[in-house]
Amino acid sequence: MKKIAILLAVILCFSSCKKEKHKPAVKIEVQPKPEIKFGYKLDDYKVIHDTIKNGESFGQILDRHHVYYPKINQIATSITGIFDVRRVRAGKPYMILASKDSTEKAQIFIYKHDKINATVVDFKGSSITAKRFKKPIKVVEKEVTGIINSSLSETMDGLGLKPNLTWTIADIYAWTLDFYALQKGDSFKLVYEEKFIDDSIFAGYGNVKSAVFNHKGKNLFAFRFIADSIKGIPEFYDQAGNMLRSQFLKAPIKFQYRISSRYNLTRRIAYYGNKIRPHKGTDFAANINTPIIATASGTVVESERRGGNGNYVKIKHNSTYSTQYLHMSKRKVNKGNYVKQGAVIGWVGMTGNTGGPHVCYRFWKFGKQVDPLREKLPSAEPLAENIKPEYYKFIKPLKYQLENKQVPVKKLQILTETIAKK
Repeated sequence: MKKIAILLAVILCFSSCKKEKHKPAVKIEVQPKPEIKFGYKLDDYKVIHDTIKNGESFGQILDRHHVYYPKINQIATSITGIFDVRRVRAGKPYMILASKDSTEKAQIFIYKHDKINATVVDFKGSSITAKRFKKPIKVVEKEVTGIINSSLSETMDGLGLKPNLTWTIADIYAWTLDFYALQKGDSFKLVYEEKFIDDSIFAGYGNVKSAVFNHKGKNLFAFRFIADSIKGIPEFYDQAGNMLRSQFLKAPIKFQYRISSRYNLTRRIAYYGNKIRPHKGTDFAANINTPIIATASGTVVESERRGGNGNYVKIKHNSTYSTQYLHMSKRKVNKGNYVKQGAVIGWVGMTGNTGGPHVCYRFWKFGKQVDPLREKLPSAEPLAENIKPEYYKFIKPLKYQLENKQVPVKKLQILTETIAKK
């Protein structure tokens, strides 16, 4: 009997296990996480994405989404300190969160200034608020090296880098490197930052931290450094602590130009019977409508069209120096305007006496025209002696990084900047 009882127990256990094995699985539904953007749960609204059209106003957009003018005027007046609704620009994307009922009335307007920054205007109910919104961004340090085959812009483009970075490099080296004179085989290395949203969406470039150009066998270093912690203004210095920025740029065009005629007081022209016709300017040939920039900050004292000069601008920089820019297709500045170094003041053209598109750049010193390419022009102040030890310590790992493959001891850091939502 004991054996039979044991056998029955085994049979029952096997039967129970078999039934358990074939018991249907219970499905567990996982609820998706609610999508939250700009601080709002999107499931609670009808979400509308659009882009501002030419001539379209803030009022027209809200009116189309069932917010009417008494309310629109109230919104515009309430938020002027944070957002001027008259300054919405064509081509900018925006987002509307509307009610999910039959009225589909707009309740929140989100104006996207760029990939990172937005203004959120909330007017649901009786209250009206506006706030700035900044997406969290990740800043990643990058390195790139390149060899010049033709021009800087073509080389950078071939490396997959966007024009903004090329223009930044041109600005950094504008005082020390003639981009027209770059030679095939010259090389460079840059250490710079890229910004990302949501870890993968490119949102532009950050700072260029350091750079080196090898030109004619000589290394030209540039290190970003803040010498005055109170002012907090960064400048670029070479390895000896000399500021790269000078009082005057080398050329009135950033790059992609050629010097077609130099300053020459004994020039003879066959058209005029081989007589001496002095040329008191330097001609920079470039394509029509290439931007012309001020080589130094100053006040515009002349901006007009006259005779052989065509459209021209003259800038007084101080009691010693003035510059003039001739043959423009168009002028961007007027007499009395103050312009900063590097600001666009006009565009290359062929107005006046000229055989091809160029800007004739003229340079005055104490009221006399001189050759800017031969002048020893004033430079900005170098680092103070008491700051140099700190500077040399600061650039040591950066210089090593430019000359080698990586920073010693520690790996390149990925900097994450999380910006609190306001």
